[in-house]
Amino acid sequence: MTEIGRRDLLAGAAAVALVPGVAKASPASDRTAVMAAVDADKDAGVKRLVDWIAHPGIAAENWRMPEAVDYTMGILKDAGFQTVKKIPTSGQPGIFATLDSGAKRTLGIYFMYDVKQVNPAEWSSPPFEATLTDKPGWGKVLVGRGAVNQKGPEMAFLNALHAFKAAGKKLPVNLVLVAEGEEEIASPNFHEIVAVPEVLKALKKTDGIVIPSAWQGANGNVAINLGAKGPLEFQLISSGERWGKGPKGDVHSSTHAMIDSPVWHLVQALNTLVEADGHTPAIEGWFDNVRPLTAREKELIAQSAAAMSEAEAKAAYGVKMWINDEPWEKALERLASQPTVNIQGLVAGYTGPGGKTILPGKAEAKLEARLVPNQTKKEAEEKLRAHLKKKGFGDIEVIVSGGYDPTETAENARIIRAQQVVYEQYGAKTTLNPRLAGSWPGSVFTQPPVSIPAGQFGLGHGGGAHAPNEYLLIESTNPKVQGYAGATKGFVDFLYEMASIG
Repeated sequence: MTEIGRRDLLAGAAAVALVPGVAKASPASDRTAVMAAVDADKDAGVKRLVDWIAHPGIAAENWRMPEAVDYTMGILKDAGFQTVKKIPTSGQPGIFATLDSGAKRTLGIYFMYDVKQVNPAEWSSPPFEATLTDKPGWGKVLVGRGAVNQKGPEMAFLNALHAFKAAGKKLPVNLVLVAEGEEEIASPNFHEIVAVPEVLKALKKTDGIVIPSAWQGANGNVAINLGAKGPLEFQLISSGERWGKGPKGDVHSSTHAMIDSPVWHLVQALNTLVEADGHTPAIEGWFDNVRPLTAREKELIAQSAAAMSEAEAKAAYGVKMWINDEPWEKALERLASQPTVNIQGLVAGYTGPGGKTILPGKAEAKLEARLVPNQTKKEAEEKLRAHLKKKGFGDIEVIVSGGYDPTETAENARIIRAQQVVYEQYGAKTTLNPRLAGSWPGSVFTQPPVSIPAGQFGLGHGGGAHAPNEYLLIESTNPKVQGYAGATKGFVDFLYEMASIG
């Protein structure tokens, strides 16, 4: 008998012993009925995900966004949310939904309904026509944009709500859900959604908020993140017209002997943003407020280094060494503690076959910075602009498209402790990670005026986020890793644990 089965048996026996001769529903019997409904709903649950993937919204391209928000509102209503409202913002609309089950406690849920851009030519199958295929070492996976980031885990959570409905059982907690359509462009307007009085009031009543995830590794282990870095997404544009030097448009390359190059101007500006090592930020004052790792954070990182496979990590990233050829634990410390300034893309002039002998009049670079406590998005933007001006590049146009502050949640928060209990029940060993190197807008929740714990939760596995052939595991051949139905059951148990944990 599994650990979960033993728990059900003991809880059921205790309920009978307390009320001899009376057949009453207990949490254990409710749970058994809900889990049976998950199994019965397995195929329908996958189809819901397939249908959602077929209704994409790409905020970066403003592509099919009205359809995306309306479809998401529809699936929330289908899952049992009694109130589902569209929240206007300065950009793409958000969603506010509530489900009142009459419970004593309330849990917050964060959704994103937008997805990353795609180049269909890079995919093995159409990115919005979710396709089932076999993945060696894992099992049957669903390939499609949004499969793991983030529609797959989000639908697994909604499938758990469908199971409660099908079983005729009330949720053990009330739910408050907020969703946005701009996560993939660094959430420039998400703060407007949570600032709506009705939304703010509901969020402040929760015991914390989680974003559904699916992060089990091949060994079944899961890292519980106590925070995340904050992003600053921006674009730098160098043009002869704005600079006052160089051409207003492309001219023949032979003229470079007497005409300045806006492209080299941008390259020189970019070179001032990092030190000669190519990775340490060199923006003046960038490290003024950076908080060093605490002793506890270093202890947690050491535990993670011992539990995680360095070889698997290197293989996954396609690298032979970390920066400075540092050892695994040191590299993980850097990952959690170091702010970054990264070039995402750099475009100028002609890049087709052969040469074109031009001196381009314009060059553009897309960048992002990752921020750590106690940096802020506002501070980072101000220092970036001041740095460029001081270095003689004040003419370069700076366009900030999004960003937010780093996130931190205490390890004794109820949503963190509940995760640990549920993961253990499923045989998933956990480590506490001080900080996710990636970003999500959790700081909107952890900072005033909301001020609640925020994190991620979810069993299962997926990969390829932001890349071609993004996938989610549906039927697992690895006994240590949950498939899609197992991920849904994990959410069922997480809801029960949030209701009962002290």
